[in-house]
Amino acid sequence: MRRASVNPGPVAIFAALGEPTRLHLFNRLSDGAARSITSLSADTRLTRQAVTKHLRVLQNAGLVNCDRIGRESRFSLRPEPIDELRGYLERISAQWEDALGRLKRHVED
Repeated sequence: MRRASVNPGPVAIFAALGEPTRLHLFNRLSDGAARSITSLSADTRLTRQAVTKHLRVLQNAGLVNCDRIGRESRFSLRPEPIDELRGYLERISAQWEDALGRLKRHVED
């Protein structure tokens, strides 16, 4: 398996996290512990194949790393894309606040 190395941007991140199963897997990894596919599929109705498929989407979006330890693949969260996403959302928020401020000044004049 390969490690996530490119920044696919906010669209891929939102798309990856917009699916409930992937969001659940992402949340399971958010404590910083690396987990195997077997561990991530435990206590769910998902097969290991289904978990693998969802982890690949998260990996392609740059949200998780995969490290091979012997025969086992262990997945861990990459916080950097979330930090970048936070900055993106702050910029969008500032743009909206600016636009709403201009609209308010225009209406009040």
